[in-house]
Amino acid sequence: MELEKKIQADMVSAMKAKETVRLAALRGIKAAILLAKTAEGNNGEVSDADIVKIIGKLVKQRKESAEIYSRQSRPELAENELAEAAAMEVYLPKQLSEEELEAELKKIVEETGAVKMSDMGKVMGIATGRLAGQADGKQISAIVRKLLA
Repeated sequence: MELEKKIQADMVSAMKAKETVRLAALRGIKAAILLAKTAEGNNGEVSDADIVKIIGKLVKQRKESAEIYSRQSRPELAENELAEAAAMEVYLPKQLSEEELEAELKKIVEETGAVKMSDMGKVMGIATGRLAGQADGKQISAIVRKLLA
């Protein structure tokens, strides 16, 4: 719940400072948290870990949208999406560098005893759980494929 309070406080400061892009990003996060709280089967509480997952999903959506806008020659919209993504990434844990990620994945491959591509699912299951929020799933998948090839 601490992360939610921090987001709320930052939203107020963004309003006072008239930071429109940051405010839009924070409002998007707040709306997603509210949806998660009111989702069926939820008790109205969302943990900080859940909020990090929500923010990660929102950042990914913004980056994918920016990519689409860039392909459609709409740089002004792409810039806005990337600016919102950057404002949201502040609340995510530090992302692993490519080298750090590869080192972690090598350890996981050794732990599982994976040697061929058919073992990829076993490695991915452990890797996505252990590295949640620290690396993108596509990046994890690409490196695991490289290690098992």
